[in-house]
Amino acid sequence: MARACGIAAGTPLAILGAIGRAAQQGAIIKGGLYLEKLAEVDTMLLDKTGTLTFGTPEVLELRPAPDASGALLMNTAAMAESRSEHPVASAILKKATEMRIAYEESSQFEYTPGKGVTAICGSDEVIVGSKNFLLERGISITRGNGHSADAEVFVARKGQLLGTLVVADRLRPQAVESIRSLKSMGLRTVLLTGDAQAVAEEVGKKLGVDEVRSELLPEEKLQYVKRLTAASHTVAMVGDGVNDAPALAQATVGVAMGSGTDVAQESADVVLIGSDLSKLVETLRIARRCRRTIMQNFAGTLVVDSIGVGMAAFGLLNPLLAAFIHVSSELVFILNSARLVPLSDASRRTQRRAVG
Repeated sequence: MARACGIAAGTPLAILGAIGRAAQQGAIIKGGLYLEKLAEVDTMLLDKTGTLTFGTPEVLELRPAPDASGALLMNTAAMAESRSEHPVASAILKKATEMRIAYEESSQFEYTPGKGVTAICGSDEVIVGSKNFLLERGISITRGNGHSADAEVFVARKGQLLGTLVVADRLRPQAVESIRSLKSMGLRTVLLTGDAQAVAEEVGKKLGVDEVRSELLPEEKLQYVKRLTAASHTVAMVGDGVNDAPALAQATVGVAMGSGTDVAQESADVVLIGSDLSKLVETLRIARRCRRTIMQNFAGTLVVDSIGVGMAAFGLLNPLLAAFIHVSSELVFILNSARLVPLSDASRRTQRRAVG
């Protein structure tokens, strides 16, 4: 009765069982420590593009300036983005192809994360990106609907604004329900994005998140995570891109989408197989169930040992009875942990037939 074997044997089994069950549900947890921390998370930070949305935006509308044409606007944007791998660049090049607009590749190209690109097209400097990005470079902007629910990509050539492209992305079908489930579990949900405020708030409203943080650069996402962790919050960050990697590494638990970049997956502690956010919800439930199981075993061991010590103090415990209590209680705790061990496909089919 001197050893807490129920804890010593039951805890590793519960952790291994939970990690195996999470893998079966579509999430790879890189260690028991992250499983434990995942059960303690109180704040969930979510990137937008590629995480809550498909990450494949589309150009919905061309808004050329009064002295420019739609063809010139599209041709200039396509040339500047021809060497970029950003989802918005892919949308622009796809639109140019659909419009049968020919374009040449830029001779020089520079990408500023979260802001836009600068390129040399022919002998002209072209800037494509956010409104603030162009303003920082001295481009005069006298138009643009700041209240649009879609993102506007501004295009300038030789220091003159040519117009904007309206770009939109679609929410993943399970995103709204997943956010609702996270909130029902008592988690505070925060949307982090580099998109304009109007776009971010519109998406946040559709999702029903508790807070929206917009127009954030990668380092600003990182600083936001640092502030939360410094305030004693247990933070999980969900993302998929290179821009999310610093925040994923800084968060208490970093969660990467399986469809995301290799950098994001390497920086994360949990990797979701595919892009289904419902797998994240199920993984959180498994982590919390694992913690409950371990605490049940801990409390049960204390109760059994206390009863045994009390019985021994009053001379009511002989060696045979002590051995029986010890072995039977340990078996109960091990079986309690074994409930987390995932069933094989054959076992699940047998169980379904028995229920049916």
